[in-house]
Amino acid sequence: MTSDANIKIIIVMGVSGSGKTTIARALASRIGFAMRDGDDDHPPANIAKMKAGFPLTDEDRLPWLKTIADTIERHAENGPPLVIACSALKRVYRTLLVHGRKDVRIVFLQGSVELIAQRLKRRGGHFMPPALLESQLKTLEPPQPDEFAISVDIDASVERIVDKIVAALDLPDTSRVRTP
Repeated sequence: MTSDANIKIIIVMGVSGSGKTTIARALASRIGFAMRDGDDDHPPANIAKMKAGFPLTDEDRLPWLKTIADTIERHAENGPPLVIACSALKRVYRTLLVHGRKDVRIVFLQGSVELIAQRLKRRGGHFMPPALLESQLKTLEPPQPDEFAISVDIDASVERIVDKIVAALDLPDTSRVRTP
């Protein structure tokens, strides 16, 4: 997919355990963008609810998504370019985040339920318990082509996944630039 506008924002999305933060951080480093983890914008009530094992509702997510949408708008208008990790599970959520901008791209990290569940079980110190994976999978609406989205399989190394994203979005690879 080649872009029809300069890409200023990349949303790395997927269910919990798909590697959003890790991939967003590596991608941002590779292409010279800033990085933000959308989890940092969750209000304390959302975190407490998830820690207790209860899935968030659309109403729970709305203020969180609006905060992220404001961050996206601010970075798209005034820079610096941004890679943001955000579950963005439903199309309506992504519509709110992208807000019709042509300079935003979505990267959907997808993988087998078994692989994601395995990763969640190994992960420690995160507020999202493995038991909520099923609810996230039920909520997930994979992006459609008209959303300027690409899908990347997570059954590879971080470097290979980032390679695929950089190639698919035709992004500059600042880590490979050599100074004479």
